[in-house]
Amino acid sequence: MAEDESGGEKTEDASGRKLDKAREEGQVAKSTEVSSVFVLLGGVLALYASTFFLYQNFIEVFHFNLRFDGIPEFNALEAVRILIYHTQKIIIMCVPVFAAAYVVAIISNVSQVGFKISWKALEPKFSRLDPINGFKQKFSSRAVIEFIKTLVKVGVISLVAYLATKGEMARIVRLYDNDVSQIALFLLIESFWIFIKVCLIMIIVAILDYAFQKWKFLDDQKMTKKEVKDEMKQTEGDPMVKSRIRQLQHEAARKRMMAEVPEADVVVTNPTRLAVALKYDNTSMEAPMVVAKGAGSVAKNIRRIARENDVPLVEDKQLARNLYRLVDIGGEVPLEYYQAVAELLAYVYRLKKGR
Repeated sequence: MAEDESGGEKTEDASGRKLDKAREEGQVAKSTEVSSVFVLLGGVLALYASTFFLYQNFIEVFHFNLRFDGIPEFNALEAVRILIYHTQKIIIMCVPVFAAAYVVAIISNVSQVGFKISWKALEPKFSRLDPINGFKQKFSSRAVIEFIKTLVKVGVISLVAYLATKGEMARIVRLYDNDVSQIALFLLIESFWIFIKVCLIMIIVAILDYAFQKWKFLDDQKMTKKEVKDEMKQTEGDPMVKSRIRQLQHEAARKRMMAEVPEADVVVTNPTRLAVALKYDNTSMEAPMVVAKGAGSVAKNIRRIARENDVPLVEDKQLARNLYRLVDIGGEVPLEYYQAVAELLAYVYRLKKGR
């Protein structure tokens, strides 16, 4: 089990924040085998699509080198001309395949890790020049696994290529009877099918390697319980501090609520457990509004402030219970309770008028 510097076991899955940080540093779950098989497939498809084009250029090169219409005068100028001709032909024949491989390599990497440039990964680090660390990395478990994987991959691919070539050996030994164009066409077709067989093996290797790299990356990014707690404190704040902030916010909201009680028209009680203060102004409100509510000690304070400011207290257990449960502070009374609240306010207004 992996352990951190403090000795704690890394048993917790990596958080999104840690994975994002690792991504910024260039640490992602990526398989080079996926890129390799994409590049190989792209090259094979480009080779197949440009077979006729390559065939024509091969024939031109063979005719240029094997024509016997005269003995050329070989000098420095002729050597340069031959070099330029062959260079141009090589570039012309390779550009389609190389361009396809380049585009496919970019697509394969983006498909694995997304498009993000990690500048931290490009920063020079003197620790990379440490020969001791470099020597240790050469013999690390990851390096050993990569070495074994490379040996297996090369062995399997070599075996596939050997068997494919051996199966065509009878036709290869009879090629001397064919002309140059037929030999070139045979080589192109056989090379294409060998590439196809190798690609099938590479696809299987790439799938297995990507699954391993994904598992290995997530395993390396695991966190200890202490790291999870520390990260939560950094991202969400210390739980004790957050609790204190919530407490202060509740106290401030309660003070603002209590300041509204003297302006209320009536306080509906339960009679001792609940208290709901209502206010209505027909010039600015569409319906009566709950300006304060509370239970227990809060209800007791609401009743005390109401008495001190001559706000009527009316006992209505069912109405107080419903308003406390359904209406938030600053919310309007629901339509189904209009009748009950209207009768209550009418009663209060009659009391005030009588006074």
